Order: sequence, then C-alpha cells, then structure tokens
Amino acid sequence: MKIDRLISIIMILLERKKISATKLAEIFEVSTRTIYRDIETINSAGIPIITYPGINGGIGIMEEYKIDKKLFTTSDIATLLMSLGSISRAITNDEIISTIAKVKGLIPNEQIRDIELKSSQITIDLAPWIGNKKLQPNLENIKKALDEKKFLSFEYSNSSGKKSNRKIEPYRLVLKESNWYLQGYCTFRWDFRIFKLSRMSSLEVIDEIFIPREFDNKPLGVWDNIKKNIIVIKLLVHESLRDRMVEHCGEESIQPYGESKLIVNFPFEENEFGYNMLLSYGDKCECLEPAHVREEIICRVKDLLRVYNYFLKLPTFLEDL
Repeated sequence: MKIDRLISIIMILLERKKISATKLAEIFEVSTRTIYRDIETINSAGIPIITYPGINGGIGIMEEYKIDKKLFTTSDIATLLMSLGSISRAITNDEIISTIAKVKGLIPNEQIRDIELKSSQITIDLAPWIGNKKLQPNLENIKKALDEKKFLSFEYSNSSGKKSNRKIEPYRLVLKESNWYLQGYCTFRWDFRIFKLSRMSSLEVIDEIFIPREFDNKPLGVWDNIKKNIIVIKLLVHESLRDRMVEHCGEESIQPYGESKLIVNFPFEENEFGYNMLLSYGDKCECLEPAHVREEIICRVKDLLRVYNYFLKLPTFLEDL
C-alpha cells in the first residue's frame, strides 16, 4: 500500500544518512522507478530530499531538517489518524490497521491522549446503514485486485437492467455522492469504462496479472455529462422536507412560502432517477414549473393509480388466496 510504503521510507531516511534507491526497491519489493516516484511525492510534501552522487551515493533527508524540525506536528498526526480511520471503516484491511499502528507509534506518550481526542472529533463513516450486504466484501476484493494488479470478473446490470459479463483491469475506486464507482479497462469493450458497485454481482478476483496501461487520473467525464443535463425546476414543498431540500440544493435555494411551505429551486436531472426522486416526496411536494416536467409527473402518477385500480377491481374471492 502506497501510504504505508511512504511512511516507512520516511522513517528509514530519518534513521540513516543516506540509502540507495536500489536498496529501497529491494526492501519494499518494487521497482526503482516506483521508489523515485515515492521520493518525489515525499519531497513535494515539504520534506527536503537530498541526493548524493557517485558509487557510494544515495538518497537522504537534509540534516538541517532533521535537527531543526519535527517530522509531524500534533495536528498532522491527528489528521493522518482521522483519514486512515475513515478509510478503515469502509475497507477492512490489515495494511491500513498496520499503518494506523505505525502512525500511533510516532506519538510521544505525553501527547497520545490529546492526539487521539483530536483524531476522533471528526468521523467520516462510509458504511451504509442498510443495503447491499456484498458491498463490503466487494470493496475488499477490488482493493486486493488493485494492489496485486489482477483482473476482476463480474456480472453487470446497466441502468436499463440489461446484464452482461465483464472482465476488467481495475484502476481506481471512487466514492461519489454516497455511491462507489470503479474505473477500469474493459476487455470486452476495449476501452476504459465506469462501473457502479451496486450494479455488480458475482464479483471475483481472477488469478491473472495484467500489465498496467496509461491511465488518465483526471475527474471522470461521465459526471461532467451529467452536470450538463441538469436543469433547475421550481418546487412547492412542505416544511417537513426542509432537511432533504437543504441537503440536495443548499439553503440559498430555499424561500419560505406561507406558514408551512417552501419554494425550492431544485437541480433536477431529467431521467428515471430524477423523476423517482420527486415522486419519493409524495404529496408533500408539487412541481410548479417547467410545465413539461409537471406533466410528466402527472402521467407517472396516473400510471401508478391504474396499477392500484386494477387490483381494487379484482374478484373478491382472490382476497382469500
């Protein structure tokens, strides 16, 4: 795991005057190219790295930095523990637990209570209250495949419910708006694709290693496309929905209306998900405009009513079945 390796490299460099990149690569069982990237990351984080040329050269941390500065402040360590603790709640992993233990090992005894208090003041709990029970093991399997550069296979259902079998090279896990996504190279589509974890089933790590290809780490374009399709609609909602409205569009989009109603400028994506969200508010929400969205909601309510009317007209003897 990269963060574990970075912290370990820093500890080694603090203990020694210098060490070769080749030796570090042997210790961590990675390539020298990976070590040089790690060193660049450490240097970018503000820890001054110095290189010694020649046969007996190597990599080290400037002696002045070791003498005059502490590596981590109380705030730094508290932030590390808070971040690692949040990740561990979503992905149970021995490496993360080991890293947390190592970070705690940097804390002097007289400061440990203060730092543990600060690290627990903000908690990011990514685990769902209820829902897909396979999400946790799927996350752990994906993490394993990412670490070991192994293929993943799974059955995937698209937004229309159509299922297909996939085999991919996994590259990145992303948490976006309470949903987990996996970006990977699909061997069936011969291109990079984005997969929503909640639509995956029968996920397995294949015991087959792939050679990583060039990967674009920029924000995923699919969300840019979604943003372009969003329109702002006007809703009249009951005061009891205030919290949900604030969560979705912010306090600045809400105006009081009468004694118990609110006018809301609501960001709306005109698709199945968007209409289902509006219908989930029940009779406490009315779409005022635009007219075509209001009319579509009316049609959907009529379709729903026809379903229930059908059952109301069934022969009474069916009630005994």
